[in-house]
Order: sequence, then structure tokens, then C-alpha cells
Amino acid sequence: MIKIVKSYKWGIIFLLVMVGLYLYNQSLGIEAMSISLLNFKEMLLLVPPIFILMGLMEVWVPKETLTKYMGEGSGLKGLFIAFVLGTAAAGPLYIAFPIGVMLLKKGARLSNVLFFLGVWSTTKLPVLLFEVASFGLEFTLIHIGISLPLYLISAVLIERIENRNVTKLLNQDAAEKGV
Repeated sequence: MIKIVKSYKWGIIFLLVMVGLYLYNQSLGIEAMSISLLNFKEMLLLVPPIFILMGLMEVWVPKETLTKYMGEGSGLKGLFIAFVLGTAAAGPLYIAFPIGVMLLKKGARLSNVLFFLGVWSTTKLPVLLFEVASFGLEFTLIHIGISLPLYLISAVLIERIENRNVTKLLNQDAAEKGV
């Protein structure tokens, strides 16, 4: 029983907060629940297609190919591919994390994956179009000009610090799953 409660700890906390909010202010509780349900519905619509695409990529792109283009020694080519993947992406950032894990398991460098996550959050085409329309081209260029180098520097530093730990965890996970 305790194991089940620990497994669903955050869901239980969420429900308790929602009930508490409803008891405190009914209209606010109802509004919060409807927003949460809309977000859940959006997630249910986005996640299955992404996992299907990930499964296809898992089958269609051999590990050797991904390692060649995004792995150790890929250099600027790997960063460019990470940039294109992140820019062409669609959907919220939480969709990028399973893709990042899959890239790591296929042999991509940690810095390329971290750069991909940063690019996804900043330079997705829909976000860029919205940003240019809302804030202007000058702001957008400054934003990208500052963000991309910082993502790159952060990715390289994190890779230097954590690469052995990530590799160890991925190998352990693969061994447990028999991959």
C-alpha cells in the first residue's frame, strides 16, 4: 500500500490541492480543474504521435548512423542537426525530453542533446513567428543571439561535468531492459 502511495504521490498531492482549492473557493476550484483537464487533453493528443514517431525513428535510423552524425566526433555537424531538429519541432517542451533520451540511447553526444533541448525551447518556428510578431525582429534576433551561445556553452560544460554519469545511467538502464 505504501509503495502504491509513493508511486502516485504527485497525483495524490494534485488531487488534494484541487479539493482544497475547491473547498476554499468553488469557482476558482472549478476553473483550475477545467484548465487542468484541458492541459491533460492536449497532452493526450500530443504524446501518442510523438511516441509513434520515436518508435519509427528507433527502427529507421540505425544507431551507427545517429552516432556518426550526432555522436562523439560529430562536431559542428552534430550541433547543426540538433539545431535543425529543435527548430523544426512542434509541441511543448515536455515532448522534447523523451526524444532527448532516445537520442542519448542511440549514441548522440550529451552536449548535442542538451543544445537540442535549448533550441527546442527558443527557436521553434511557431515560437519565432509569434515572437517576431509580438516583440519585433530586433528583440527576436537579440534573444536568439544571446540564447544560442549560452545553450551551447552550458551544454559543453554540462557534458564535461556529467558525461560519465549519464553514460553510466544509460548503460545501466539498457542492461535492465535487455537492450
